[in-house]
Amino acid sequence: MNELLIVADPHLMAERSAWLENLARERRLSDHTLDAYERDTRQFLTFMTGHLGGPTTLRDIEALRPADFRAFLAARRKEGSGARSVARNLAGIRSFLRHLEKKGLANAAGAGAVRSPKQPKSLPKPLSDRQAITVVSNEAQLHDEPWIAARDAAVMTLLYGCGLRISEALGLTLADIKAGTTTLRITGKGNKTRLVPLLPIVFEAVEKYRALCPFHLDEGEPLFRGARGGPLQPAIVQRAMQKLRSAFGLPETATPHALRHSFATHLLAGGGDLRTIQELLGHASLSTTQIYTGVDASRLLEVYDKAHPRA
Repeated sequence: MNELLIVADPHLMAERSAWLENLARERRLSDHTLDAYERDTRQFLTFMTGHLGGPTTLRDIEALRPADFRAFLAARRKEGSGARSVARNLAGIRSFLRHLEKKGLANAAGAGAVRSPKQPKSLPKPLSDRQAITVVSNEAQLHDEPWIAARDAAVMTLLYGCGLRISEALGLTLADIKAGTTTLRITGKGNKTRLVPLLPIVFEAVEKYRALCPFHLDEGEPLFRGARGGPLQPAIVQRAMQKLRSAFGLPETATPHALRHSFATHLLAGGGDLRTIQELLGHASLSTTQIYTGVDASRLLEVYDKAHPRA
């Protein structure tokens, strides 16, 4: 899109500035997200200058119809923007219009009536069997404090051995994992509850962490603790995985969530059926689980390309 200066009514521009300041101060959005929203609305108002044939006013925004928003999205696609970028454009515009609507200055219904572009489904990127086993081993953890190394290994083992989301693993309490426990009752997205087997190796990793943890662990409190004794935060686990990537030459796609993908992919490769894997992952729809068949197929094709004499 032609990056011209925005030609718009000063009142409209003042409201846009107030909206961006509110996003930064009250909603504490990241600088990256704020830059994206600024760019989205700048591109939209620049387009509207040409679309309406003059500076855009609050009255113009109030009168916009779904066709006007579709025209903007079509222009973005014509310039080469992908579905994800266009969907983000629309999200930024909707946020701005909701801000105006709350102040009685516009109606957000027009933008709300426009359907976001369908997003292409990207295949999960699991680790190989060997990479996953390396990541979850206690010996691989890169921390001088033995209890923290054991903690990180236990969390990674839960993600890979039970297919948990990181929030689900960090939400476990001491009462959830006791001697003799063979299954975990997990409450995931949408308050959907599922049972997952607790393998002996996973239990052993958790027990090793518990034995070394310097903090008193009450039954109803979070099992995994940070260095100062508070609940362990996801960012700490993500940083631990980042160190492992660097130390072991793992790809950028090797994240804590990739261990959950690895759990599903390796089960499927080992003969697991989709319905069972769906239940273990806590997916509401089988179609969500079916993406792992694409991972398995792509891996087979990769092996074929490398090994078949006529590939």
